[in-house]
Amino acid sequence: MVGLSLGEKNFIKGGIAQDLRTDGRKRLAYRPIHVETGVIPQASGSARVTIGATIVIASVKAELGKPHPSHPDKGKVSIFVDCSSIAEPTFEGRGSEELASELSSALQICLLGGKSGAGAGIDLSSLSIIEGKVCWDLYIDGLVLSSDGNMLDALGAAVKAALSNTAIPKVQVSAEASSDDQPEVDVSDEEFLQFDTTGVPVIITLTKVGRPYIVDATLEEESQMSSAVSVSVNRHGRICGLTKRGGAGLCPSTIMDMISVAKHVSEQLINDLDSAIAAAEACDEDS
Repeated sequence: MVGLSLGEKNFIKGGIAQDLRTDGRKRLAYRPIHVETGVIPQASGSARVTIGATIVIASVKAELGKPHPSHPDKGKVSIFVDCSSIAEPTFEGRGSEELASELSSALQICLLGGKSGAGAGIDLSSLSIIEGKVCWDLYIDGLVLSSDGNMLDALGAAVKAALSNTAIPKVQVSAEASSDDQPEVDVSDEEFLQFDTTGVPVIITLTKVGRPYIVDATLEEESQMSSAVSVSVNRHGRICGLTKRGGAGLCPSTIMDMISVAKHVSEQLINDLDSAIAAAEACDEDS
């Protein structure tokens, strides 16, 4: 928990009201984003994202599985987040577990459109191998290493970067097995397909401090929030998910305005993240 004096609280709120934050940013400006890919060699894909002093890692592991009966033509994605106890004093013990659960659920909603998978920002049908019988299961793990606010957006960026780094082996299906049997598949050790991240969204969290709201809030700014709305938007401007935290209620017109602002801000964030991912991949090829 951030301990601030009354003067510091008023300084933060007053600056936001005048569109000048304590670090010099305007209300709708992100801190620079730095991306490193391939940071976990044993994973199918991985990335480390740094936004200010917030540092997170995401890894992707692809394994063969069986589709869920209600979605026979789709693969499955599981998302789990952990918070390192050294990232923040409040992460020790139960506080870490509750926050990790909250972040996991929020990522699930923002990237997969909820438990049903409807409106998913990740194309689950691309993970199907044989309808109703074989698919790819993606296990996405996020880890918060250091926290200075805006963890959900950072994790969303790390997942997108890790997926862009993910290579899925080509699969050959044996023609000999009958339709009643579980098909035999041959997973290549040499040929891989790059995971398509075209539709994978970024997450924009709008944090309400007083009357205005800001993006990419620091830990100190988050300590003064009344509520926050996270909107996931892909490069086509499609809303893939929305989640809210904080006790204060928001009227429908405010939420609609926040969604509109998120769509506007997402264009720049997607461009910045794409550039950071491309630079990271170029470094990987050179090394």
